[in-house]
Amino acid sequence: MRDKPAWIDISVPLATGMPVYPGDPPVRISRLSGGPEGEPFVSHLSFPAHAGTHVDAPLHFVSHGRGIEAMPLEAMEGPARIIAVTGSAPISVGHLEGQHVSQGERILFKTTNSTLWRLDSFAEDYVYLSTEAALFLAQRRVVTVGIDYLSIGGFGRNESEVHRILLEAGIWIIEGLDLGAGQPGPCDLLCLPLLTPGTEAAPARVMVRPR
Repeated sequence: MRDKPAWIDISVPLATGMPVYPGDPPVRISRLSGGPEGEPFVSHLSFPAHAGTHVDAPLHFVSHGRGIEAMPLEAMEGPARIIAVTGSAPISVGHLEGQHVSQGERILFKTTNSTLWRLDSFAEDYVYLSTEAALFLAQRRVVTVGIDYLSIGGFGRNESEVHRILLEAGIWIIEGLDLGAGQPGPCDLLCLPLLTPGTEAAPARVMVRPR
């Protein structure tokens, strides 16, 4: 029997000083105790819910929407598809036509954004989902959409609109992926956000395995 391909970690490591969305507090990871005398190591972690790789719940933009604790596990585990988008233009309906997007799919967009994680600060000019493409995905009732930067909408452009369209349609959003090593095509997805009841988002560890 042929061995299955290895899992690929497509999460962005949480690290002090990493880029965060403008206005969010910085990520700070510090050591509280631990040293050469045998004292146990204890660390302190401080970061916003939308730092690095994270999942957005409906509560992020939908009044009385579900929080992260209400996420159905099947939304983040199972068959998925990585769609590669080249260039710097927003992801449009044209990128999706011919992809045969169907109900219940989990779609991850691999763009040039994955190279932006090398920068020390937030990049305002990143590839994002157009409003029309968000409507396209909502109409086809996909369950999960992921992208390889800190927001699925354009900074200062259509962020609120894109989030509301997807979240009101019950679509869960994974932001902050690093798909540099992810190959376009079908894959298995495993995404587990932290269980933080009552929050609109939570950091997550995300892996894919080519199918």
